[in-house]
Amino acid sequence: MLNRIAQKALLRLAEQFPIVGITGPRQSGKSTLTKITFPDKKYVTFDDKNMRELAKSNPADFIMAFPNGAVIDEAQKVPEIFDALKLHVDSAPFTPGKFILTGSSQFRLRKNMSDSLAGRAAFLKLLPFSIKELKDADLLPKNAYDLIFVGQYPPLFDSEKHYIAEDWFESYIDTYLDLDVKDQINESNLSTFRKFIQICAIYSGQLLSMDSIAKQIGISQPTVKSWLSILENSYIIHLLEPDTNNLGRSIVKTPKLYFVDSGLLCHLLRLESKEDLLLSKYKGAVVETCAVAEMLKNRMNQAKKPNLTFYRDSNGFEVDTIADWKHTFAVEIKSSSDAEAKLSANTKKYLTLRNDDNAHNAVFYLGDISMTINDTMYVSWKDWGDHLN
Repeated sequence: MLNRIAQKALLRLAEQFPIVGITGPRQSGKSTLTKITFPDKKYVTFDDKNMRELAKSNPADFIMAFPNGAVIDEAQKVPEIFDALKLHVDSAPFTPGKFILTGSSQFRLRKNMSDSLAGRAAFLKLLPFSIKELKDADLLPKNAYDLIFVGQYPPLFDSEKHYIAEDWFESYIDTYLDLDVKDQINESNLSTFRKFIQICAIYSGQLLSMDSIAKQIGISQPTVKSWLSILENSYIIHLLEPDTNNLGRSIVKTPKLYFVDSGLLCHLLRLESKEDLLLSKYKGAVVETCAVAEMLKNRMNQAKKPNLTFYRDSNGFEVDTIADWKHTFAVEIKSSSDAEAKLSANTKKYLTLRNDDNAHNAVFYLGDISMTINDTMYVSWKDWGDHLN
């Protein structure tokens, strides 16, 4: 069983808050993480019809049946449980980490917890495996494109299962539409929403153009905005906002769109093999998508805000990612496997404009060795996400 970096942050939150909710995309390993982290807690799943009916019939008594707390999986299937948890937490002695809630429907879980448990609960966002997690488990492929093409959802690395990525992703999308999206939009629009996801894939790594997406699908811009929110709230995509430090220049105000998993992105782009990816016009965007996802995982695994932006001015000068962490890092992402000096040109120019001693520059590339050359960090794909700490 693969160790998750987020376990440390989960324990940290459970030492402070009586309730911790774990969110994230479907199949990211939320239930497995809770079982590993809290082996002595009672585990209850509302997938079990009997448990579900017991909790619905008398939620207060149901919660009282677990004096030492419990892990409640698929908690959103019994909305009544959230008010009962609130009353229990408010009336019982303060006990950090008493209840851990997870669920595959992010919309309902987050809404119920935010509405009923504000101030009493903390959230941890769990994304698919990081490169570091796969490396530590000796599961990291030797070739970067083998990993980027397949992506990093846990079931695809389960030795007891033998999923073919193409079949797994097709099933994943069907399940996502049926169990998550159907609750959010008119059911008659599901086929259009599927097309919408595929069109969004074309824009991964690019400035978001709601007008272009709307025209390609034949829907309104408000609908595009609403549907993007659904994708973002279910961790299918991430919108990277532009840097607000304009350095005396006019900057763009439009976010960039990224998918959270490069394998799902490749599937939506109808790339059928690693070789297809290598020859695709989308290769650079897919590599960039993978790198940004690794930086997101770095932060979310620590239960921290991403604090990731990008810089682009009206003249087209751009830096792929600005990571405002303990130090500020200007990061350029390249699909090159050679640590060439020219790869760092934009990040060096940005540092000159910023004139901040606390800022550094880095190039994420596909070479196998991380190194520093002339004050620029060249970060191997094997170290993406954990080399900037």
